[in-house]
Amino acid sequence: MTLPASDALPGDPRFFHREGPFSIGTLAECAEAEIVGQDGAEDVMLRGVAPLQAATAQEISFLDNRRYLPLLAETKAGAVILGPAFRDKLPEGVVGLVSKVPYLAWARIAARFHPVTPARAGVHATAWVDETAQIGEGVEIGAFATIGAHAVIGAHSVIAAHAAIGDGVILGSHNRIGTHVSVSHAILGDRVTLYPGARIGQDGFGFAIGPAGFETVPQLGRVILEHDVEVGANSTIDRGSMRDTVIGAGTRIDNLVQIGHNAQLGRCCIVVSQAGISGSTELGDFVTIAAQAGLIGHIKIGDKARVGAQCGVMSDVDAGADVIGSPAMPFREFFRNVAFLRRMAKKDSKTEG
Repeated sequence: MTLPASDALPGDPRFFHREGPFSIGTLAECAEAEIVGQDGAEDVMLRGVAPLQAATAQEISFLDNRRYLPLLAETKAGAVILGPAFRDKLPEGVVGLVSKVPYLAWARIAARFHPVTPARAGVHATAWVDETAQIGEGVEIGAFATIGAHAVIGAHSVIAAHAAIGDGVILGSHNRIGTHVSVSHAILGDRVTLYPGARIGQDGFGFAIGPAGFETVPQLGRVILEHDVEVGANSTIDRGSMRDTVIGAGTRIDNLVQIGHNAQLGRCCIVVSQAGISGSTELGDFVTIAAQAGLIGHIKIGDKARVGAQCGVMSDVDAGADVIGSPAMPFREFFRNVAFLRRMAKKDSKTEG
């Protein structure tokens, strides 16, 4: 077998649904971008997206970094999305779609050519659906998936192969539940995506110490995932012990993240891979938790705060603060400490010499 070239154009039709072609005018309207560089360009048809160095006259590309200006100068793309600062760098014959937020414009146009594959309504012959479950219009249920008693699956949702939806679980419309996902004790809003292997609603880590050892404390809460939440592959969200674990609307959780029982995440938070959020911790809106950060329980992180990679957070963080290190401290203080230690190390080395 001959393997395909690694620089093939994006959107391999074996894996990605494709639509189009679309006119530049249609794409500009979709992205709320201004067309520059060529009269009558709004009627030119394009068939897809591609990187600057590989795009042809039938594709649209993207530039948002000055480092790649040499590629822009040589591109054969039919059109390029770019910021206002680069509009005068467009090569002759290339149409520009100028946007103040070029990456957002790129996201919208790429999604126009490659929208999420729609649900293929039907239940696979090997799936098991309890007779009391309610299945909405246009739902796709894949091979060996299981749907528990009194579960509700909203319209046009996709339940992939080997997924397990527990008794009483409620899913809103247009949910996408990946392969080998398990969901129990949970209520999901609309347009929620759970990537393969995610675990939602299992027991929280709660136990009491008795005379003979540990005794498990019943976990009687639920998990609430609000609209437009995405949970990455092999991430876990424990259900609450008494109150619910809540993930706010629009939040994005990366792969391999652990969120403990009773945690409360606000709207549009970002939690990056291998981060851990302990039980009963509260995050405000638009909080960012970087990779491998660890948050102890029962603390509050204010709106728009940012927690750096490998940070150990052991106390509350003010709204809008940037913290790093372990224990966590403001960025400037952390780097002052680093600079001080380096100076001391240099002094010691001179003394020893």
